[in-house]
Amino acid sequence: MNTVFEQPTLWQRARIVFKGFDTPLLLAMFLLAAIGLVAMYSAGFDHGTRFKDHGRNMLLALAVVFVVAQVPPSRLLQLAVPLYLVGVALLVATAVYGITRKGATRWLSLGPLVIQPSEVLKIAMPLMLAWWFQKREGRRTPYEFVVATLLLLVPVALVVKQPDLGTAVLILASGVYVLFFAGLSWKLVGPVLLLGALAAAAIVLSADAICETGVRWPVLREYQQHRVCTLLDPTKDPLGKGFHILQGMIAIGSGGLSGRGFMQGTQTHLEFIPERTTDFIFAAFSEEFGLAGVLLLLLGFTFLIFRGLMIASAAPTVFTRLLAGAVTMGFFSYAFVNMGMVSGILPVVGVPLPFVSYGGTAMVSLGLGLGILMSVSRSRRLMPF
Repeated sequence: MNTVFEQPTLWQRARIVFKGFDTPLLLAMFLLAAIGLVAMYSAGFDHGTRFKDHGRNMLLALAVVFVVAQVPPSRLLQLAVPLYLVGVALLVATAVYGITRKGATRWLSLGPLVIQPSEVLKIAMPLMLAWWFQKREGRRTPYEFVVATLLLLVPVALVVKQPDLGTAVLILASGVYVLFFAGLSWKLVGPVLLLGALAAAAIVLSADAICETGVRWPVLREYQQHRVCTLLDPTKDPLGKGFHILQGMIAIGSGGLSGRGFMQGTQTHLEFIPERTTDFIFAAFSEEFGLAGVLLLLLGFTFLIFRGLMIASAAPTVFTRLLAGAVTMGFFSYAFVNMGMVSGILPVVGVPLPFVSYGGTAMVSLGLGLGILMSVSRSRRLMPF
């Protein structure tokens, strides 16, 4: 008696690979990617190969999402410590042997490659802290949080020293999110938030005095002090340090409710907006699509963040819950800081707008984050019941 085995079709094989992918998360990703392509075409069609390169970067990020989604969370758990140690080692190597550009030592040459090691920590940091709390599951003593805080502050301090305040803030935020989701008491969070609010109010009220020529602030470098003072009153140097903020605000305001129209932005195409394809692309988008376009963009980010938090809440382990929650809130940090600095409510720190700003490294980081969320979602959907 001959046994006949039916060969699976190509579609059946593909279904196995794509099985368990989170459809709402994919929809949010494709919505934001579509907005990003439209915005980049308008802002960068005459800017060399920016639009074509942006499309290539998106395809690369999509490939990263697909590959990382295949990695089970148990494997991500095993990678947490090695990735963190490698990241910190690269930051130390950068401090000693790094490449200095425009007064900042942020890059490291590895043969033919030049990398920015701080980007590694945006993913390695939440991985490491989620690993730590997974290993200490059931224990929520001060010891767990003290060790986690030390693990967080080491890379943050190394990045601040480069100096790269924007990336340091993002790494710090990714770690703080893990601490918060791990059960950090509001008794500790509340006073810090209150002190921050009081400090911000004090700076605003005393802006004229502390921004006088010759006044030096402790801790902050001179250029960082200038950024804060420029934020407080950009009109003091409208053609210099305040130019970025003022032009961004003008572009956003001129968009009105419905915008000037696709590729009709005068601030954008007359090149009044600096860095219109990178950090300040939100201003270019707002000018052409107005409040209606901004609301659609905000809806896309809200949908992405809401879906990510739902994936985190349904995750089966402490590690996956903390990791998915921190990665999701990382998207919020990117969007909030970028829109805030372009709108003139936060200092300019060089943080890209996810899916919209030009940048290969940032796009790969986004792909890693989305891939991790997809992996966590798939692990729950594919679990045997």
